[in-house]
Amino acid sequence: MSERALRGTRLGATSYETDRGIDLAPRQTVEYACQNGHRFEVPFSVEAEIPAVWECRFCGTEAVLLDGDEPEEKKVKPTRTHWDMLMERRTREELEEVLAERLAVLRSGGMNLAVHPRDSRKSA
Repeated sequence: MSERALRGTRLGATSYETDRGIDLAPRQTVEYACQNGHRFEVPFSVEAEIPAVWECRFCGTEAVLLDGDEPEEKKVKPTRTHWDMLMERRTREELEEVLAERLAVLRSGGMNLAVHPRDSRKSA
């Protein structure tokens, strides 16, 4: 008989427990709003630290806590360019000296730009 009672009940897929007689943790509901005008509520524990920013449930943009402090701006490091990294290693005078040396080599014909060194080996 007990086998018949469980037939067709998707055993393991559905919980038959109820919340009766269980004390849930104290909660608070916090409201957020995104820039597209969506408003939604998120339940948190009373002990939880409430984040100032939450992802909007409707459009996925950043939603801000209503009646709360403004979120802190994250410090963004400026991107370093090749020139910035070069200037960390050399002074302008050193760079001008290297440039003058390379220009002198090019003007003297010491470096043939028309023929690549590897190409000259193939033809010989």
